[in-house]
Amino acid sequence: MPDPTPTAPHNNTPTPAPPITAPRAARQPPTAPRTRKRPRALHPRHPLHSLRHSARRVDTLTPASRDRAVDALRAIAILGVVLGHWLVTALVAKDAGLHTTSPLQHMPWLAPISWLFQTLAVFFLVGGHVATRSLATARDRGETYDSWLRTRLTRLLRPVAALLCLWAVAVTALLLTGTPLATIETLLKLALSPLWFLLVFAALTAATPLLTRLNPLWPLAVVLHVDLLRFGLHTGPSWLGWLNLPAGWLVPYTLGAAWTRGELDGRRAARVLFLGGTAATAVLVGCAGYPASMVGVPGARISNLDPPTLAAVTFGLAQCGLALLLRDRLRRAMARPLLWAAVALVNLSAMTIYLWHQTAMMATTATGLLAGRLPGLHTSPDSLGWVTYRLAWLPAFGLVLALCWTTFRHHEQGPRRPRNRRSHVVRRHLPPAKKPRNA
Repeated sequence: MPDPTPTAPHNNTPTPAPPITAPRAARQPPTAPRTRKRPRALHPRHPLHSLRHSARRVDTLTPASRDRAVDALRAIAILGVVLGHWLVTALVAKDAGLHTTSPLQHMPWLAPISWLFQTLAVFFLVGGHVATRSLATARDRGETYDSWLRTRLTRLLRPVAALLCLWAVAVTALLLTGTPLATIETLLKLALSPLWFLLVFAALTAATPLLTRLNPLWPLAVVLHVDLLRFGLHTGPSWLGWLNLPAGWLVPYTLGAAWTRGELDGRRAARVLFLGGTAATAVLVGCAGYPASMVGVPGARISNLDPPTLAAVTFGLAQCGLALLLRDRLRRAMARPLLWAAVALVNLSAMTIYLWHQTAMMATTATGLLAGRLPGLHTSPDSLGWVTYRLAWLPAFGLVLALCWTTFRHHEQGPRRPRNRRSHVVRRHLPPAKKPRNA
């Protein structure tokens, strides 16, 4: 009789073998996550430690409301002019004297160098913005226009006295030693050439109350009509072009005033300036016969800067547009203490650096004559070899400029401030002192 209890069906599938595992001794222990090693702390007496400490202090004491991009643009403009002059100005030792020439005269295809280092429009843009904002602040606190103007012009023109005194002594010494008059004229012209900029900038600063609402299109129209008469109709008096000297730099200065009014806060206006200025400059250089170089070239029939031409003004518009587009990136970069400290230092001595950079180059050139004709310093700038040597001389120019800065910077910054007086760039915000109670 069959068993009624059901039985499981027979499964012919073989039972899977257990997984083969490595012996316990062969297993690799889990690796610990790598941790980034902290940089070794510098000794308190290490130069980098003190430099970083000073930079952090400057960064901490700077008011949060200060727009560091403005200071960065001013520093870029000043350093651009300095490097540009050092690269495109050459003093050639010839006929027992020194004569001025330029690599752009011998190698015109190097003209794009001038597009990088001719940054005066950016300086006027920042100057117009800072001046109009400063004037509005002065009016809010009840300061008179005379007091405001005296403060700004004193800071601007005080360093000039030291430069004029030194060169008066230098010219006297050169005359007594029998230096050729052509050499003295060359040196004096280079040394005093930065002063034209200060005179124009001082005049625009004095006229700031009249320029706060001026539309930049008005001075641009003046430059357009002057160039139309000069180069299009070939008529007008010889001095007509010099009307462009104030009008040409009024364009970026009034753009700075528009920046203060908030009309250039968006990126659209900056793009229009950059693209429109670039296109107009390309048309003027490519089709209207304007020089490609944005700086003066010895022997050239037309100079874009002496006096300013329409091409120089449209090029300045493109530069201003690019500067406005870079504001956000510059603000982020200036959040780094070391970068901000360097920019603050340049701004505190901007006029000293600008006024003495040509003197530093000439002092290096004159001293080098003791060793003979040195390539890149006294030779003709007619080859790429000269450019290579000139680049190698830039640190020497910078060292001599640093010596000039150390010697003459107090003329710009004024007498040393007491410890409890606030700085021009860095201000310590202290809580207001409590008034003593009446006894």
